Amino acid sequence: MKDILVLDSVADAHEFLGLPKPSHPLVSVIRTTDIQLKELTESVRLRIDLFQIWMKEGADCELGYGRSTYDFKEGTLAFIKAGQVITADNHEFNPKPDNYLLLFHPDLIRKSALSENIQEYGFFDYETDEALHVSEAEQKALLDIIQKIEWEIQHPIDRHSQRLIVNSIELFLDYALRYYDRQFFVRTNRSQEVVGKLEKLLQKFFESDDLIGKGLPTVKYLGENLNMSPSYLSDMLRKETGRNAQEFIHHALLEKAKNQLLGSTDPISQIAYDLGFEYPQHFSKLFKSKTGLTPLEYRNQN
Repeated sequence: MKDILVLDSVADAHEFLGLPKPSHPLVSVIRTTDIQLKELTESVRLRIDLFQIWMKEGADCELGYGRSTYDFKEGTLAFIKAGQVITADNHEFNPKPDNYLLLFHPDLIRKSALSENIQEYGFFDYETDEALHVSEAEQKALLDIIQKIEWEIQHPIDRHSQRLIVNSIELFLDYALRYYDRQFFVRTNRSQEVVGKLEKLLQKFFESDDLIGKGLPTVKYLGENLNMSPSYLSDMLRKETGRNAQEFIHHALLEKAKNQLLGSTDPISQIAYDLGFEYPQHFSKLFKSKTGLTPLEYRNQN
């Protein structure tokens, strides 16, 4: 296995990309036309300890991440969280003028509210084929923010600089969140198809012996079977059904539990075991948290 090259600072990233030293130690806006990356004869595995936002109109460039590949020949935004391993495969790096890469170190946001809220932007955990596609107007709105950040970086640092930069990054992420909501909405037919596939997948799982042998299905398991990242699946389901993936699993589980409670005389402990619970009290706790009744109370009332 090839060694992983670690880039743990903005300065390291600039050096790898053939750029001058950065103006700011924790954040950089890179115009991809400035990149002087040497032609790679083979792919390189990188661990980049920086948040990356790629704003691409088009470039002959590919980045492998997760199970898929970012192909930047269409207008996309890609978000990669700090610490991820990517594969850079560059034979002819020929980006267009309006392509940008925003890099920022976790330390930049460490003392801000964004440090706590960054988890709310689930698209940093999306797979590559779940990138954000933006319209020309949306791209312009995002580009305006990028250029404000770039302007701040190019001017001397003062006591306002970090707050203004962090606020601009947060604004950018909020716009991206809005545009992802739009993307989910316009792809509603595909989303409904996924919901149907998910329901069949859970039904098949619950009707098999997998519950006893494997326990409850995980969000990761569902995502792998539907070719989606867990985060994207949860966000799509939340927009389409009002439930995230974990809640969807629990709903299917409770429906099966109710059927067994009312359709059999099996002891609660046996039903819990059949549903994949090692300890019956865990089943009872989940059931009561969702229905307000213990399994026995539900059985007796019906």
